[in-house]
Amino acid sequence: MSKAQEENQAAADLLAKRLRLLLDVKTAETGTEPSHSAIAAFLKERGVNLSRSRWTYMVNGHRKVDDPLVFEGLAEFFDVDVAFLTGDSDVSAPDKVNAQLDLVRAMRAARVKSYATRTLGDLSPKTLQAITKFLDEEITE
Repeated sequence: MSKAQEENQAAADLLAKRLRLLLDVKTAETGTEPSHSAIAAFLKERGVNLSRSRWTYMVNGHRKVDDPLVFEGLAEFFDVDVAFLTGDSDVSAPDKVNAQLDLVRAMRAARVKSYATRTLGDLSPKTLQAITKFLDEEITE
């Protein structure tokens, strides 16, 4: 793989990672993951076309995308700065995104704890505390 191909793949991977984070945040806010149809309709109102195939390869990191209008529309949809999507400079996740991700992690850990308690049956308090401690440490990492 050439250097240019590696850079394009790195950009595609970064965009996919950030889109998946934003989908998680939107899911935490609304209770359901936004569909391609909802995102495409939002963009269409702004004069931007987002085909299902393009969305799929963007969110899965299959190809680099260089479309400022798509980035602007997605940034508006997810309420983030365009630079977060494009990977420009060293932009980190917005505070809102980080706070929502912490909530998502906590909710997932709570579901795992509940599932473990139901599935594993009678566990000693010490074992349950060890499971809780492990999950809590995973959340903060």
